[in-house]
Amino acid sequence: MELSNDNLVDKVALVTGACGGIGRAICERLAADNVRIALVDLDSQELKRAASMLDTDTFAAALDVGDSDDVSRGYDRIREEFGDVDILVNCAGILSNNKLLETAPNEWRKVMAVNLDSALYWSQAVVPSMKKNHFGRIINISSFAWKAGGLTAGTAYTASKGGMVSLTFSIALEFADAGITVNGIAPCYVMTPMISEQLSKEQREAILDLLPVKRFCMPEEVAHTVRFLASPLSGFITGEIIDMNGGLQFD
Repeated sequence: MELSNDNLVDKVALVTGACGGIGRAICERLAADNVRIALVDLDSQELKRAASMLDTDTFAAALDVGDSDDVSRGYDRIREEFGDVDILVNCAGILSNNKLLETAPNEWRKVMAVNLDSALYWSQAVVPSMKKNHFGRIINISSFAWKAGGLTAGTAYTASKGGMVSLTFSIALEFADAGITVNGIAPCYVMTPMISEQLSKEQREAILDLLPVKRFCMPEEVAHTVRFLASPLSGFITGEIIDMNGGLQFD
């Protein structure tokens, strides 16, 4: 692929957590560039609605991203009916605010399955065809919690996002010479139901006091960064985590 080419027309993207606030924004942003999109989430009816809102070719796959067998069957169907995946966005995630002593074993396993295990399963699924085509973009939606220890997020969530960062580094190194880039985005307090519904008004106000930009991140801003990393012109960037924390921490 020519380095001057930023064209994503007819590329196939697979977005997990496609019905969430960030996932929807990512799908909309990629659709604006005529990327064909396979949307993955749990709710089949919500998936159909989300897919119908996009002005591009879509494929809706309702499945449990934390179940390896479900992912394997779902990906086989996507590839057979929709084509090889060029861009994988691991966006599926659930929040847990419970700290160490309140974290139950079943909660830990559920958060890990959705937030971390799923990124492994989907990466394993798409890498062979990406390697064959000598082009691939894997973009993992992590969180600022991975480096901050979780200001408000719980232990399981924070650990899962830290694991996603290490997974990003490992896959990036292994396939750097195959035309596959693997990067992460670590947003801080994106205005989605995770913020508006799972944090109290007092918690939200306290967070805004901490953020130098004095506002929350918007899903469209994360989607813009996904589009940047998906570009053929981003092929020299791999194994990076892009912070989006409103100036909360400088590196």
